[in-house]
Amino acid sequence: MSGNAAVALTKPAFRKIEWLDRDIAVERRPDGVLVLKSRIPLKSYEKHIPASLVKWAKEKPNCIWLAQRTGADRQWRKLSYGEAKRTVDALTQGILNLGLEPGRPVAILSGNSIEHALMTQAAMQARFPAAPVSPAYSLMSQDHLKLRYLFDLIKPAVVMVQDGPTFEKALKVLDLDGVTVIHVARPCEGIKSIAFAELAATPIAKDVEESIANITPDTVGKLLFTSGSTGMPKAVINTQEMMCANAAMMMQCRPRDPNGPQATYLDWMPWNHTMGGNALFNPVLTEGGTLYIDDGRPMPGQIDETLRNLHEISPTYYANVPAGYAALAAAMEKDDALCRSFFRNLGLMAYGGARLPDDLYERMQALAVRATGERIVFYTGWGSTETAPTSTGTYWNTERVGLIGLPFPGVELKMVPVGSKYELRLRGVNVTPGYFGRPDLTKAAFDEEGFYCIGDAGVFVDPEDPLQGIIFAGRVVEDFKLTTGTFVHVGSLRTDAIAAATPVIQDALVTGQDRPFVGLLAWPNLHACRQIVGDPDASYEDVVKHRDVIACLKRGLEAHNKSTKGASSMRIARAMLMVDPASIDGNELTDKGYINQRAGLERRATLVERLYADPPGEDVIVLQ
Repeated sequence: MSGNAAVALTKPAFRKIEWLDRDIAVERRPDGVLVLKSRIPLKSYEKHIPASLVKWAKEKPNCIWLAQRTGADRQWRKLSYGEAKRTVDALTQGILNLGLEPGRPVAILSGNSIEHALMTQAAMQARFPAAPVSPAYSLMSQDHLKLRYLFDLIKPAVVMVQDGPTFEKALKVLDLDGVTVIHVARPCEGIKSIAFAELAATPIAKDVEESIANITPDTVGKLLFTSGSTGMPKAVINTQEMMCANAAMMMQCRPRDPNGPQATYLDWMPWNHTMGGNALFNPVLTEGGTLYIDDGRPMPGQIDETLRNLHEISPTYYANVPAGYAALAAAMEKDDALCRSFFRNLGLMAYGGARLPDDLYERMQALAVRATGERIVFYTGWGSTETAPTSTGTYWNTERVGLIGLPFPGVELKMVPVGSKYELRLRGVNVTPGYFGRPDLTKAAFDEEGFYCIGDAGVFVDPEDPLQGIIFAGRVVEDFKLTTGTFVHVGSLRTDAIAAATPVIQDALVTGQDRPFVGLLAWPNLHACRQIVGDPDASYEDVVKHRDVIACLKRGLEAHNKSTKGASSMRIARAMLMVDPASIDGNELTDKGYINQRAGLERRATLVERLYADPPGEDVIVLQ
């Protein structure tokens, strides 16, 4: 081998991380069921989430806990642990002084903010469940059906909004009789409310300390909402122990370096979603880290805010969806200063929501090497709102994307054979006791051994070596058969197709049930498509018809088809780019941004018929 060839085969080392050992026991049952669990016991953890705020307020009161840009000049407003604890205690006393019925939730209708975080901690200290509601239910929905449904379901005693007039329409469709409304910025005309600042100025009495002392591991800390196949929200009970144990699991899998830089996060993920509100927020508080609230989003017109923030903030941990990394990579490839700032202190990159495309993985690693001389591990985990959320993770230096990893300490993963893959089920201290107000749904969610039936499927990277990890294989209920009798595994095909057609496709629906071939109804990535056509103002109608966009889509999907080696279950015969965005009110888009395959196909039945018409119309892309 020549010297140049040897250099080409040598990849730079990963930046060092002290991972937990992969010591997994595999129980193999006669019926083919497998149960995986770590032989390493879960370490001890806090009794409740507010205990961490108490701890850091005493040990490092001047350390910044939260920061967010505010005001006309958009400068960082920073809040230390000591300041936060004093404000949270005052809010707690204010809530207790209201004389509310014990256990009734504190609903927060607005998005991420410092006040949102403080109210969440105060609600927990007062032993009232915090119930963050997706702002989309108030601001994007036209009928407010989901908001009214969940409001009737949980019957909150308190409702908080960041700005009254912004939430006026939502507030006025709710029955607020006996409900205390709290506003941060402005009151809503015609609705009686208390100013957040007024509540935060409540003199603190001994009631606060007594209330905190009475929090137990079983105390309900949060109600988090998830959408089922019907699209109607379910209120998932999150106990204090669930959340504390799950934070401990994540910390144990990646022990922090006490001599490293201050744990620093910049994050936009919504706190009404378990990933942002639990998987990121709780570990920040558990380890005494600093969280910069990012008001940017990984979409055109909003990504600039994130880029501005990353010029100033060098995170030690960063998480995003693949679309966010794609936009970030494109910016860093043109901006060395941004690239250096982003990677300076970064120990780990995490992704979720969809499979990270291979080419995007390579681009991000090339940028990391350019900035630091090292590669940075990409990490992902898996779970659900019902599991607090993360139950498995890729806690080793893997170069493979698309994995869900292996179980954390304290988690049992049951794998039930279903054809060529396994249905995945979970049991552990991080699993919910059930759904608020719905004992019927609770009973249906668990099997006879008490494992939560999450509805996802997986397969081993190597069946002979489970330590290589598990690959996500989609939702069990989404799979279907073609008219040939061939099974189509929707989850894996969907992620492979999106990855193959990058950057044209943002998301997609897989079609083909009781049809002769597989098709794809795809939503274009408008930002990427505008770059392809060279027009920053091009509309959806413009890009879906543009020959360069169609050519890029065809190249990617036809390369995917070639790689399937003729397997009809994986080959996409036709595709169509859609203009109409996914609908929250139509149940095809959850508030967390995930596509409901079943609801989407029902809502777009006319497009499905056009996709399979013979001969196909002009808007149907026929693939070789």
